[in-house]
Order: sequence, then structure tokens, then C-alpha cells
Amino acid sequence: MTNYQPPKPKKPIPITSPSVPSNNDNGSKPYAMVAFPTTPPPKAKPAGHHKYLDKHIHGALFLTLKVQTPLFVSTGVVALGTDVNAHVPLIKTMTMNTDKKLVIQGSSLKGCIRAVYEAITNSTLAVNTLRAYRGKLPNSDKISPCTSKNSLCSASQVFGALDWQGLVEFSDAVCDKSLTTTGFMPSLYAPKPEPFNEETNRKELNRNYFNSRGQLIGRKFYYNFAEAVSKGENQGIPVQQASKDFAFKTEIHFKNLKPAELGTLLIILGQDPQYPIALKIGGGKPIGMGTMTVTVDKIEQAGNLRDRYCSYDPPESDQLTEDKLQEFMQTQIKAAKSGLIQTVQLTELAAILAYPSTKQPPSGMY
Repeated sequence: MTNYQPPKPKKPIPITSPSVPSNNDNGSKPYAMVAFPTTPPPKAKPAGHHKYLDKHIHGALFLTLKVQTPLFVSTGVVALGTDVNAHVPLIKTMTMNTDKKLVIQGSSLKGCIRAVYEAITNSTLAVNTLRAYRGKLPNSDKISPCTSKNSLCSASQVFGALDWQGLVEFSDAVCDKSLTTTGFMPSLYAPKPEPFNEETNRKELNRNYFNSRGQLIGRKFYYNFAEAVSKGENQGIPVQQASKDFAFKTEIHFKNLKPAELGTLLIILGQDPQYPIALKIGGGKPIGMGTMTVTVDKIEQAGNLRDRYCSYDPPESDQLTEDKLQEFMQTQIKAAKSGLIQTVQLTELAAILAYPSTKQPPSGMY
């Protein structure tokens, strides 16, 4: 029996990152910042879970997520290639269910959608943003994360906060086929908002992140590109991925949402013809990976709740499809634009997440 000889490690493959410009990309960045609103986020007591409120909406969104550029949501586990039918010795894996179908965790979808919701509704920052940029935030006392469940910004009311569960529940998204592909992701540098300058022997503020007063400009989002960078087996890290045109099915259940709140969710899901945007999920965002478009297959509304709980023959839930579905969605989107959406921030973000896109990912140094 011969002794196993592990392969020699490959050198990291640099690629354009937020802090490492390439000689080939003319200094372009794969991201842009969405400015903070100029007014403090309004806060209020959330709707609650104790009863279904009149003039609020309860039900579920049934969605199809279509992969437009290769998708990789890491489990943090490296497995043998033979374990996932890949032809490489080792591979970074995605979550799979018992039917060997790829899964996008509901928590990943929730985080992706919440980040956009916060940016376009004048909501407070997430906890991790506060920690990373403490002392460099404009009006930090106003946009710090909500700490009282009786005084929450819009995003915290909908998605949850300390001691508050939120009004939406995200199910895992499951691929429609028992199939995976192997991709090869170039090595990526970590973002450096404050890179170290060897000439001055001190940290300096990256002007892509901070203004002349040293304050953070806004929230960071990566562009949706027409395609993703792929350098092949000899120059990339093997990853288990969902290729273009793979589709995932999922549901979002909600209760006690105001029409404007549901309308904002629908805008984020790309249902507003004025702002055709796509989600950006998983790893490899700087090189164009993770773009997914959303189709709302149907919306299920809770019917007459009194009849449902006071009758031996409860009514069926109202299911909206086709024309009724489109009419309902546009009504909620109109409500969002009239009372909740920040137009300036939505316009800025829509330019970043626009899809279809002709924008190409930045070229790196390989």
C-alpha cells in the first residue's frame, strides 16, 4: 500500500476586491453604497402576535427563485468530492436535504431580504454594522439597532429584534432537481474599509466607504452582473453550486403586515415593473455569483377568520393567481411607495441590483 501524498497547496488567486484595485479594471468596484436617509428612523410598537388585526394582511407568498449566475451558499464544510458526485478530491459544500436536493437556508434568504428592506425604508442598522463602524456612523445614536420591543423601526417590526419575533417566517428554499454542479471560485480578498498604508505607517480611511468627515457613506451592496467570473479547475477553489437556470421553491408566511410593508417585500422580490431587481445571495458576490430572480407563483390570504374558527366547515384560503395576483401586488406596492419607501434610496439600490444587467464583473489579476 502506498502512502497518501496530499496535493501541494495552490497559491491564492487575487481578484479585484473592495480594497485591492486591479491594473486591469481601471479602479472600478464590484459594489456601491446606498446613502443613509437624512432623517432619524421612525419607531413604533409592533403589531403583535396576540390576534389577527383588521386592515392588516395575513397569509403566504409562494415563490420560485431562478438562478441567473452560479449560486454557492456555504455550509462551512469541506467534503470529499466523491461524497457529492464531484470529480475533484475536496470540495466546499452546500446544504442538501434527504432527497439530495440543494437547499438555501431560510435564514440566508431572510438576511438578504432584510438588508434591502433596511436600506429603502429608513430603518436602523444591523448589530454587526454597528460593531464594525462604531464611532464612524452619522447620527449613530439615531440609527443604532433597536433595543426596546415597544419602540421598533420598520425593518425590526417586520423581521424581528431583541425580544421580538417579527411578522414574517422564511422557509428553506429547495431545488427542483436532484442535481449539483462543480464550480471553481477564485480566492477573494477581505474588504478593507481602513487599509494600512505602509508609507505613513498607519491606517487610512477608504474613500469608497467614508466621506471627508470620516463618516460611513451608507450601506454597501454588490452589483448584479451579467455573468460570474470563472477561472477553471487549476485556478479556483472547488465549490458545490447551483448553475444558471436551476430553480428553487420556497414560501414566506406573514401575519399582521400593513399593505405598505407587504408592498415593500414585493418590491424587494422584483415585482415592481419600475424597479426590476434581483436578489444577491451567498458567496462570490464580488465576482458576480449569487444573482437570483423571483417569480411569485401565488399569494395565499387567510379568508374570513371568524368563519374559519367558528365553523365546522372552515372556508378555503383565498388564493390569488394570474391577473388577480398582479392586481393585488401592484396595489400593495403603490401603498409602499406612498408611505414607507425612501425614493432616493430605492433608486440608488435599484441601479445596483438591476437585472437583466449588461455590467461585467471586474477583471482581476490571475
